[in-house]
Amino acid sequence: MVQMNRRRLLAAGAGGAVALGLPGISFAASRPQLTHGVQSGDVSDRGAVVWTRADRASQMRVEIATRPDFKRARTITGPALTEATDFTGKLRLQGLAPGTTYHYRISALADHCSAPLKGSFTTASDAPADIRFQWSGDLAGQGWGINPDLGGYRIFDTMAASDPDFFLCSGDFIYADNPVAAEVVQPDGTVWRNVTTEGKSKVAETLPEFRAQFQYNLIDDNLRDYLAKVPMVNQWDDHEVVNNWYPGEILDLPQYTEKNVDVLAARARQAFAEYTPGAVGLPGSDRIYRKIAYGPLMDLFVLDMRTYKDANGPNNAPEGGRLLGDEQRAWLKAELSASTATWKIIAADLPIGLIIGDGTNIYEGIAQRDNGAPLGREFDIADVLAHCRRDGVRNLVFLTADVHYTAAHHYSPDRAAFQDFDPFWEFVSGPLNAGSFGPGRLDATFGPQVVFQKPPPAANTNPAVGYQFFGEVYIDAETEVCEVTLKDLDGNDLFTQAIEPAA
Repeated sequence: MVQMNRRRLLAAGAGGAVALGLPGISFAASRPQLTHGVQSGDVSDRGAVVWTRADRASQMRVEIATRPDFKRARTITGPALTEATDFTGKLRLQGLAPGTTYHYRISALADHCSAPLKGSFTTASDAPADIRFQWSGDLAGQGWGINPDLGGYRIFDTMAASDPDFFLCSGDFIYADNPVAAEVVQPDGTVWRNVTTEGKSKVAETLPEFRAQFQYNLIDDNLRDYLAKVPMVNQWDDHEVVNNWYPGEILDLPQYTEKNVDVLAARARQAFAEYTPGAVGLPGSDRIYRKIAYGPLMDLFVLDMRTYKDANGPNNAPEGGRLLGDEQRAWLKAELSASTATWKIIAADLPIGLIIGDGTNIYEGIAQRDNGAPLGREFDIADVLAHCRRDGVRNLVFLTADVHYTAAHHYSPDRAAFQDFDPFWEFVSGPLNAGSFGPGRLDATFGPQVVFQKPPPAANTNPAVGYQFFGEVYIDAETEVCEVTLKDLDGNDLFTQAIEPAA
């Protein structure tokens, strides 16, 4: 399977040197190829982004139609695919019709045109309509990569069966700090086999090595097929750079030659912008945090809890710590107040109440073990929640991943040390294909209660055992009820919570 996939994806055509029509560039091949599939992302009611990667310098060409036979298709010239972006490119589509299924076909044009690859997406409706989307995180973590014996990342085949409107990746779409070996011998003596590539054989430090992390995941047939028909919304977490990173960190890890995390983060951010299909990296869209308007029933607020956070430590400063940063926090409060959508879904790459340690009395998440009034990074959460209560912002739902098990947490001021907020739900899902861990312990500052959780039987349980999870959100157009279901690798419903909208 490994060699077959590599041949199908990466084989170049034979032929003599061909001029590409781009200054100073020529190739010993006759026909470009798209190497890692096609994707769409950040789909709203009137816009979307489409993505691909070619094997050489060429021009991206996109055909778009409302019919699968591409009759009356419109052809749009996309960006030049050049070495500067590792031959990746994405095109922002605007002026689309709401509530419409679009079929797109992407090719790469040099002196010859590549075979096209097809994808599809449906824009959000501008009238109340049912919404179904999925979320999860954590892919190829802890050395558990694409296992051909298990059919690769088969969770994406399971997820595709629900025909979701889009997929929210809550971070750790790559594990830049986790190499993948050909074999992993497990404690019981059984052997886990991985598809391997040179680029996934060491931790990522250079820009090409960060790019190789995305390329590795896109070898998988299940993932590529899923992303061709399910738009993605990406945020990043820690493993896009290195475990538990923060700005200004200097690594003390022997496997890294480059110790400055700011240097690593800049390279990781460029690879993230190049290889994810959202607006991040396009002109005027340099931030990872953003709002995606998805019709009258839902606005999606995508947060960045990595770029602005303070150093990992006790996280107990009484004057507050840094999590979102002043600009992002002000943006979030303003956008929440301005939102007229029934549901405000907040994509948070870190859970609120779970205690996430990074050493003795060192915390890398939002909570610590204090259980009292907000300290450190908890101040940002308290500020946003109090603002929502004062401004009458209702119907908040937080979605997250990060901790490698699935759970449903209910937060209430009746149980909390800090009480200036309205009750809300937080749902945790993942991993998609990584080691499973947990459960975590909760800090009582915001009054969380475990309503459901499913941790693995042991730390770093491998994906073959089945403790891989995703979540699904369904908003009913008629009742406006938001129903959240936590699912396992085989698509079984583990827990469902129906949330009635507040007036």
